[in-house]
Amino acid sequence: MKKLDTKQLRKAYLDFFAERGHAVIASASLIPDNDPTVLFTTAGMHPLVPYLSGQDHPAGKRLCDVQKCVRTGDIESVGDATHCTFFEMLGNWSLGDYFKQESIAFSFEFLTKVLEIPVERLAVSVFSGDEDCARDEESAKRWISLGIAKENVFYLPKKNNWWGPAGMTGPCGPDTEIFVITDKEKCCEECSPACDCGRYVEIWNNVFMEFNKTAEGKFLPLARKNVDTGMGLERTVAMLNGYESVYETDVFRPVIDLLKQKSGKGEDFIRPMRIIADHVRTATFMLGDEKGVTPSNVDQGYILRRLIRRAVRFARILDLDSSILNEISALYVSLYGEFYPELAANKNKIADELAKETDRFQKTLATGLKEFEKLLGYIQNNRISGKAAFRLYDTFGFPIEMTEELASDAGVTVDTEGFARAYKEHQEKSHAGAEQKFKGGLADNSEATSRLHTATHLLNAALKKVLNDPNIQQKGSNITAERLRFDFNFPRPLTKEEIEEVEKEVNDAIQAAIPVVCEEMSLENARKKGAVGVFGDRYDASVKVYTIGDRSMEICGGPHASNTSELGKFTVVKEQSSSSGVRRIKAVLG
Repeated sequence: MKKLDTKQLRKAYLDFFAERGHAVIASASLIPDNDPTVLFTTAGMHPLVPYLSGQDHPAGKRLCDVQKCVRTGDIESVGDATHCTFFEMLGNWSLGDYFKQESIAFSFEFLTKVLEIPVERLAVSVFSGDEDCARDEESAKRWISLGIAKENVFYLPKKNNWWGPAGMTGPCGPDTEIFVITDKEKCCEECSPACDCGRYVEIWNNVFMEFNKTAEGKFLPLARKNVDTGMGLERTVAMLNGYESVYETDVFRPVIDLLKQKSGKGEDFIRPMRIIADHVRTATFMLGDEKGVTPSNVDQGYILRRLIRRAVRFARILDLDSSILNEISALYVSLYGEFYPELAANKNKIADELAKETDRFQKTLATGLKEFEKLLGYIQNNRISGKAAFRLYDTFGFPIEMTEELASDAGVTVDTEGFARAYKEHQEKSHAGAEQKFKGGLADNSEATSRLHTATHLLNAALKKVLNDPNIQQKGSNITAERLRFDFNFPRPLTKEEIEEVEKEVNDAIQAAIPVVCEEMSLENARKKGAVGVFGDRYDASVKVYTIGDRSMEICGGPHASNTSELGKFTVVKEQSSSSGVRRIKAVLG
């Protein structure tokens, strides 16, 4: 096998597919466009869903890229040999161009000719078939024709060899997965790539999107068949070089070496070193992303804050000051800045935000850890109550996950259900108050506040359009009979021209006399329809979705006007800062 580092593998991959007619496209943002169901781009295909669903891509029918991705579902597993929160995915696509024959041939050629993996070390799996789709004999025959031994072709069911749809409906199809056969012995006579014994290590996955799953559960043939492939960069480099862990690759090794040098500690502390290396890398990419994420208590900002604070905690285990995070982040900017220029362009922002967040946390951490130690002295049944866990969160900024981790280290458990109840009670108190405010921030239920509330929906949509930022979200709202106040995430003051354009957008919608339509539906259906909502909140199973023509679609508790014509003239009276990264608009209807 050819030994390549990450830079060499990126180049080899993109060059290979460019030579075969694929347009090389840039990585999309870590923050997905127009997808309220996920916080981050989780796979290479994620930004291409509209084109896999039928739209024409401006770069053509053959594409390839290196996509930056974040997955946080396995955050507790970070520190083992393979798990990372941030990773890079190599991918190539055919949008209605070539299909199984060519896709498999490309993959085989790249693996055997470019990466120089011996054919006898390759195994593949294909779909075994069921009532929805026939057994994938075409893929199996193609692999065998290229030289894969028959005994190394495995037929596996849907749970192993089927992709999608991403939601309840949409494009999907069988896949063929490619594995490197290791030196480990078979675990049993039936040993296959479906085993977790370690004999087979996945290197690539080719998805053949040939069906559309309907709401009724039917699988109908797509008019345009697509290919979507994915190869994990770090994992492939580790495999090519015979590393036991992705943390031995060139992108992690300098950071691990720095942590060893600064801490004076060795392999006994490798797990905290790996966690710091992973979390700071992810935080650097989130902070440096072109769409901008900063630490907060909601959505992407909450995940970012959690990663930074976990890194601080593990730095303490190494007896290192939190300033080490900035040193590591600067190293990552240097390592990645050439391929991801947004990191170099935003290096000052990355450093400033990282320093601010670690400083915030340091101020409460020492006191909070002492409080935690005291708490251990008087808990009952080796269990931290929900109220005590909430106090650590509310007073000392400890995320519940951090309390759980500290508790696990001390051999005790946490009443997470009790924490959820205390958290919910706190939210309800915050939203109620003496004025008995509604969830939308209304002071009363009058016609005036209903009209202003409807105007906030139009304002939200107008801001996204005028500022060309689909990730703008409501961060707070307060409405009286006289005015509306609307907070939203944005990094700078609006210009006079932008404010005037926002006013025009809202007033155009008012003059268009658009009906305001309310539908009650499941949260899942609201997500599928593309309704705007902060999906991290605990919405009920059934929600109300208010639609204003093609201008706005939001999950909301009401009340609203019945038609935009009732609103009168919309005027912005003030635009100002609300908090770091959050702007505030005050407006009236006349």
